[in-house]
Amino acid sequence: MRLSTTTGALVAAAACSLLLAPAAHATNASDPYEVPFHHAKDLPITATSWTGDTEKACADVPADQDGWHFVLPKKAYSFVKLTVEFKEGGEQVVETFGPPTDKHAYVGSAAGDTLLSATAEVKGLDKKGRKAAKFNLSHVCPATEEPEPSGSPDPSGSPDPSPSVSESTDPSPSVSESTDPSESPATEPTPSASASMPEETASSAAPAPSESSATGDLAETGSSAPVGALAGVAAALVAGGAFLVMRRRKGAQQH
Repeated sequence: MRLSTTTGALVAAAACSLLLAPAAHATNASDPYEVPFHHAKDLPITATSWTGDTEKACADVPADQDGWHFVLPKKAYSFVKLTVEFKEGGEQVVETFGPPTDKHAYVGSAAGDTLLSATAEVKGLDKKGRKAAKFNLSHVCPATEEPEPSGSPDPSGSPDPSPSVSESTDPSPSVSESTDPSESPATEPTPSASASMPEETASSAAPAPSESSATGDLAETGSSAPVGALAGVAAALVAGGAFLVMRRRKGAQQH
């Protein structure tokens, strides 16, 4: 009797668990849970370095951006929140999904930017009551157009600094004007130097007749007249001496 009672209790417990299991699955199906990124091992990647599938367009992602299409493996699953991080663009949180259903998620990034990480919160259970094990990067859509230059107003502002450069050259004439007074006093001491030089050149220029016109004023101050007189006397003495010598020779020859 005891064995039959124990067996009956076990059977009843098993039956209750089977009956309650679908209800438990139904209540948990709407609860979000985190799912790992299947291609995390391939990170970091860019749209051009991705070795998987590529498409020309990713939903409404602009053509001048790189498009990233993430997907869940089964229709029973749907995204609740997708968080991605790019090297240049930083973190993005996506909470609007599709088309066609919420198992598809699209993200746009600047052309050439690098995907660093991706995490997702999803909901839903498959027919066997199992959660999603992962989410995938279905394909990428590399940018097909160059982005419009953000610095388009710069050319209009670029001529502005050019007048400032032309105005900066204005001080150059002021420099030339400032040199005018500096040159005038610099040339003033030159006459004094030239005046001091004749004292040295007077002695060297005195014996040269050709230079007497240039240095005559200084030579006539007391040096040219005595020199001429002495030269005349010396010439007379030489002539007289020569005359006496000749006369003595003639007298000696007569005797």
